[in-house]
Amino acid sequence: MDISTSADTHHEPHAHDAAHEHHELGWWRKYIFSTDHKVIGIQYGLCGLSFLFFGFCLMMLMRWQLAYPGQALPVIGKWLPHIFGPGIADGKMTPDFYNSLGAMHGTIMIFAGVVPLAFAAFGNFVVPLQIGAPDMTFPKVNAASFWAFGVGGVIMMISFFVPGGPAKSGWTSYTPLADISDTGPGHNPLFNGQTLWLIGFIFLISSSLLGAVNFITTIIQLRAKGLTWMRLPFFVWAQFVTAFLLLLAFPPLEAAIVMQLMDRVAHTSFFLPAGLVVNGAPANISGGGSPLLWQHLFWFLGHPEVYVLILPAFGIVAEILANNSRKPLWGYKSLVFSVLVIGFLSFIVWAHHMWMTGMGSAVSAFFQTTTLLISIPSVIILSAFFISLWGGSIRFNVPMLFTIAFLPMFGIGGLTGIPLAFNSADLYLHDTYYIIAHFHYIVAPGTIFGLFAGVYFWFPKATGRKMSEFWGKVHFWPTLICMNAIFLPMFLQGMAGMHRRWYDGGQGWNVSNDHTIWGLTGFQWNVPISCAAWIMGLAQIPFIINFFWSIKHGEKVNDNPWEATTLEWTAPSPPPHGNFVTTPVAYRGPYEYSLPGRERDYTMQNEPVEPDERTRRKPPAELVHA
Repeated sequence: MDISTSADTHHEPHAHDAAHEHHELGWWRKYIFSTDHKVIGIQYGLCGLSFLFFGFCLMMLMRWQLAYPGQALPVIGKWLPHIFGPGIADGKMTPDFYNSLGAMHGTIMIFAGVVPLAFAAFGNFVVPLQIGAPDMTFPKVNAASFWAFGVGGVIMMISFFVPGGPAKSGWTSYTPLADISDTGPGHNPLFNGQTLWLIGFIFLISSSLLGAVNFITTIIQLRAKGLTWMRLPFFVWAQFVTAFLLLLAFPPLEAAIVMQLMDRVAHTSFFLPAGLVVNGAPANISGGGSPLLWQHLFWFLGHPEVYVLILPAFGIVAEILANNSRKPLWGYKSLVFSVLVIGFLSFIVWAHHMWMTGMGSAVSAFFQTTTLLISIPSVIILSAFFISLWGGSIRFNVPMLFTIAFLPMFGIGGLTGIPLAFNSADLYLHDTYYIIAHFHYIVAPGTIFGLFAGVYFWFPKATGRKMSEFWGKVHFWPTLICMNAIFLPMFLQGMAGMHRRWYDGGQGWNVSNDHTIWGLTGFQWNVPISCAAWIMGLAQIPFIINFFWSIKHGEKVNDNPWEATTLEWTAPSPPPHGNFVTTPVAYRGPYEYSLPGRERDYTMQNEPVEPDERTRRKPPAELVHA
């Protein structure tokens, strides 16, 4: 009798009970209230993609108002008042409703869309598989993290249907406006847009904190035998640093949100200054608070948050780049140390969002310096990715198309941020469309392209089937073209002086009408930009259909359809409960592609190192001397 049989016989009652419990799980327990990291990852993914699409729809409504200010929306305009109320009566958008759309678009896209998708969805599904773990360290905490996210998202959605509509103070919720908006007659003290925004945000932050603790513990404690720190896939490193960013940066913002909530419902004055005048009358408050304190607490999270968005995308890009160039990732250790440096520096650059507050020259010099320093590790990472392509046997499948497009798009976003590091240049560019273009080049064609690449790449692992390559390319090319058609002109609009929050797109301001850019004024550019946005919305339909159709009807594939090297591809597709048929052991690094003397051009991490392999890897003596 072999050892496995003996073990099963020795523990027969317990083993039988465990197997019985697993097989008897009902549909609700298995797919809705699950503690399996893979199911939770898929739940996060579907919810994150849904919120991304909803946030994108809000933006498409805003683009109509910018292109055709004061005109009723065609076709759907007569239905929108039944959904959103008087803010869009007769299909025409009021300034307050436009502000609400801006606030909710930013909040939903970042905190209910990209963060849950990039960090929680991909992290939950992929990280335990890549490190050879059977699950996350704290499965119930993992489930609680998802449901806290779900509650926060629902509360955000409810805010659209309360009297007065959703939050109107921007996605940054700046005080004192955020403390006094949606108050007074006609507003419930609790069920109003701004208060619900704060309550929903508390749940979203709590979700991220629970997830961060779980990820850090899992990566430290549950790595497979032989999987040393320098054998970890770069995606795991990116998630590890991201978890620390969330764990350290979110608590100050959560404290600030609780204080702002108290200002609204308990009449404290954490952020309300003395002598505040509202609508021409002195405000009846105790005063003594500091509006700038909110900015410091918000941006202490707000800048690490940028790297919370981009680092998981870096990790996804690294995996797909190495796999489809059939080469080891160039400069692996430099990539690891770069993300560690980014994690550290991201906490000491936040005040470059606050140049307009009048800080002294010594403080501004410090933050200008650290802002420029943090660009160095980002350039190292991007350079390593470009060098990894050199000499590779590149496969241009759909994940690789999104990955390659990510590189120049993120490069444009990063380079255009350098002028904003200087307070003298930011004095002119602050709160213009230049800021919109810079940030969105990092997050939209940057991060979201990385996320699309990850969906196409790991879809076979989750389902056992591949998404259609043809429809993937139909999704990719219009999205790439429209992304640039939307955001490139915004740099020009911003340099012409168009403010990011003008609800009429700048049509009534000479600052945009006096400057012609390629024959169009800053305001006139809003029409082609909006058309590109609507076309890009249509371009997402092939992705949605392809995604759901392929779950049942996509091409069936084996456990390693991409011929990849990391441990998740040793598990069955889709992975069973516990993930692996046999406990994996790591014998080598994560990107062993095109090794000399091998029959295949990929060598998986769980393949033992042969005695003569190290000798075969050494280059010929004449090359060494050359």
